[in-house]
Amino acid sequence: MTRKQRWTAAQIPDQTKRVFAVTGANSGLGLATTRALARRGGHVILAVRDEDKGHRAVAEITAEQPGASLEVRRLDLADLNSVRAFAQQVHADHARLDVLVNNAGVMAPPRTLSAQGHELQFACNHLGHFELTGLLLDLLEDGIDPRVVTVSSTNHRQGRLFFDDINGRRAYSPMAFYNQSKLANAVFGQELQRRLTQAGSPVRSVLAHPGYTATNLQTSAPVGMVKLLFGRILTPLAQAPDQGALPQLFAATDPSVEGGQFIGPDGLAELRGGPTRVQPAPAATDVETGRRLWELSEQLTDARFTFRTG
Repeated sequence: MTRKQRWTAAQIPDQTKRVFAVTGANSGLGLATTRALARRGGHVILAVRDEDKGHRAVAEITAEQPGASLEVRRLDLADLNSVRAFAQQVHADHARLDVLVNNAGVMAPPRTLSAQGHELQFACNHLGHFELTGLLLDLLEDGIDPRVVTVSSTNHRQGRLFFDDINGRRAYSPMAFYNQSKLANAVFGQELQRRLTQAGSPVRSVLAHPGYTATNLQTSAPVGMVKLLFGRILTPLAQAPDQGALPQLFAATDPSVEGGQFIGPDGLAELRGGPTRVQPAPAATDVETGRRLWELSEQLTDARFTFRTG
């Protein structure tokens, strides 16, 4: 993991016996992650909002890798009822889950509310993944080298949690609330590891971020100057998804990874490069912030984590 010997997808260990769930697996970082895991023999559950796009992604991968072990399941992270239905299906069909990659997200849309009335970015990027993790934790605790990989962003360092206006009813800025959701990802990943450690659980919570990577995240939801800047003007500076996915692939598969670590690119300003350990913002590791976000998330989702004590 040094700049002279950067880790690549070719170094992913054999994953033949492992089961993965990847949210947002039909495009961008999720598709790149799914392709790489399938190439190394992993069975991947593609958790996607649009099942047709999921099946097209499977066809694309199997055309390159005949015999790849893949399945498509519908998951709309902005609708907690969909999260619960997805978790029920996974429980019905799988005795264990080895890795959950909380990858999907939305970036900088006009203010929109989720099915349950929460601000869309906080709902999709954080609350949906919070509930999903809690519902699948029992399967993960039976897993092989089990991990939860939550994908954040360098933008978490510019974020703050608007606890007094979490849904942006009084004031809303698309990028400020995107940054809030990415900070929430980082805070959640750290707080989850604290609770896993306290319980003696075998599951590890690991954070990752892709640096600046060209995906449809920058073009599918943003409007105005945000879309122009990130979706067009700065695109020549961005990494391809296969490169941007390396930190989350490393977090999901490398034997050296420890719970609570944050994996990102090793290049200038963590914008591109090979995966290495990076430092989260101080707000991400603050114990009181973690407790407060956890309790709020429980309140907004009705999710309650049951940790198997070691």
